[in-house]
This record gives sequence, structure tokens and C-alpha cells, in this order.
Amino acid sequence: METTERYRRSLKRKNFSPCTVKNYLHRIDRFTLWLRVPLRNVTRREIGAYVDHLLRKRRAPKTIICHLQTLHLFFDYLIDEEGIPMVNPIARVSIRLPKPLPRCLKDHQVNTLFGVITDVRDRAMFMLMLRCGLRVEEVAHLTVDAVEYRKRQVFVVNGKGAKDRVVYLSDDARSALEAYLQNRSSKAKELFLVRKGPLTGTPISVRGIQKRIEYYARKSGLHVSCHSLRHTFATQLLNADADLATIQDLLGHDHITTTQRYCRVANLKVQRDYYKAMEVVLQRTQDREENTRTPAYKNIDRRKEGQASPTGRAQGTCIPLHARDVGGMKSVEGSAKERSHGWRERAKRN
Repeated sequence: METTERYRRSLKRKNFSPCTVKNYLHRIDRFTLWLRVPLRNVTRREIGAYVDHLLRKRRAPKTIICHLQTLHLFFDYLIDEEGIPMVNPIARVSIRLPKPLPRCLKDHQVNTLFGVITDVRDRAMFMLMLRCGLRVEEVAHLTVDAVEYRKRQVFVVNGKGAKDRVVYLSDDARSALEAYLQNRSSKAKELFLVRKGPLTGTPISVRGIQKRIEYYARKSGLHVSCHSLRHTFATQLLNADADLATIQDLLGHDHITTTQRYCRVANLKVQRDYYKAMEVVLQRTQDREENTRTPAYKNIDRRKEGQASPTGRAQGTCIPLHARDVGGMKSVEGSAKERSHGWRERAKRN
């Protein structure tokens, strides 16, 4: 337990977020409760057995990878900072992950969802996710001062990875925010507050926002979450021919490869490029087929023209002869003349 507490302080010194520290310590506690040998004696065999244990618990591959990555960092801490003489039993994580497409809503589903959201606070929260691409944690931590209505900007402070960024307000998102603030009488600095129960006036939690979207999902009959609204935001921008680097900045992604996942989802730009290119391919194929057929048609026409008609000879059609045929005809004619001359000579003698 003392080792875990020292590791917690080490994470806080490295400026890890409270949520990350909590998740890391929870995974380490799960591992140490399962483990039957001291930490210094852990080898790859124990790690493999722990993976089998998680599989029997029907944990998803992504969850198992999170556990292994956390333990990898923890063993690095034990070796580098605690000075334990051992080899990190998790050299690398080699579990294949599925690559599902991001789930986004279609236009008519967006209309259906916001058709059942009549509460002005909830409408403003989910409109910020849909039109600004905010994460649920970023919405929960927004302050009143973060919204600049004159510049139509929202300043996101300490987002995922402790990064700040600026996003922009659309017309409908700005109208939803103004409608909410007109009914908001509290002077708290947090933007979205709890309005019922013993926690009235306190900032709404992440889980509180998630429960609201779950309620509206059941009411509308849609499979929707807070993060699917963010996916919808990115997909709609991509289909409107927004640059991929622009979408990356608005979403707050470190790597553009993360943003490129949305290119696999109903990308109208890819669809338009495909059909445009396919028209060229089909036109070239058609031209090639026509060029292949034309010489054959010409040969057939020539053969037809060269054939003699049934009455061709009666109409005085001349048939050319070879030289040897002409010579043969001359020899036959000469022999006939000789025979005729011989008959006349024999008649005179008689």
C-alpha cells in the first residue's frame, strides 16, 4: 500500500489528471489483489496468467490493453524510482484490437433527438457537443467566462491531455446558450448546474450529463451517447468539405491519424470522388471496346462487297485469271488449229 501511495504522488507530480490517477490506481489494485507472489518476482508468466484471468472475466481487448499499459508504467516506476532489481515483465503489448467505425447520427436522427429535448439547459449542453465537438468532461467543466458571444468562441480550458483550445459557436448553438442563460439566475462560475435535489446549484457532473442523454435516447428510440454527438460533428464537417487539419484542431487531436478515422464513415467527399473517377474509367472502357469492334465491322463489309451476286456473270462480271490459266488457254487454242490443218491436208490427198 505504501508503494501504491508513493506511485500516486509520483503521478500527481507529473501532472496527470485526477481521473487518470484514479483509473491507474484502480487497475493496480485489481492486479495486486489477484497476484500471489511479491511484485519483485513477477515475470511474463504471471502477466500471461493475469491476461487469461481478464479474458475469463470477459473483459474487452481494449480494456485488457489499458490494464497492461498501466502495469507497464507501474513496473517502470518500481525499477527506476523504487530501485527494485527486476526486468519489466511487460516489454510490449501485443493484443490485436478491432477497428470499429465511429458511430454518428444521420440528419433525420439529429432532428429526432433534438425534437424530444425541450429542457433549455440540456439542449444547450448537447448542442455544444454537436456543433462544437466538445467532450462530455469539457462541457461539465465549462465556465461562464469561457464563452465569448461577441467573437462567437468557446475557450476550452484543460481539456483531454491538459490541452487548451478554441472552438466556435454556430447560430443554433449560440441561440441555445442564450436561451439557457436567460433562465439561469445563479452566480456560480460554472456554466451548467444541477437544478433539482439536494445538489441544486452545484456543477453538473459527467455522470449527470450522461444520464440525461440516456434518458433522451430512450425517449427518442435512438442509440446515442455524448461521444456520438462529437462523432457526428466531425463527420458533418468532413462531408461539408472541411479540411482534415481544421477538424483535427477543433477536436483537439494530437495526431491527424486519429482524425482520419472519420474518413471511413459515410464520407460524401470520398463518394463524390469515387463516382467522378468511375465515370472516367467507364468512358475509357467504352471507347476501348468501340475501337476494338470497328476493324472487325470493316472487314465484314469488305468481304460482303467482294462476294459476287448470283447474277453477276450474266451482267458481264469479269473474273480475273492467273497468268498460268491464260497460258493454258493459248496452248489449247494452238492445238485445235493444228488438228484442223491436218484434216485439210488429208482431204486434198484423197
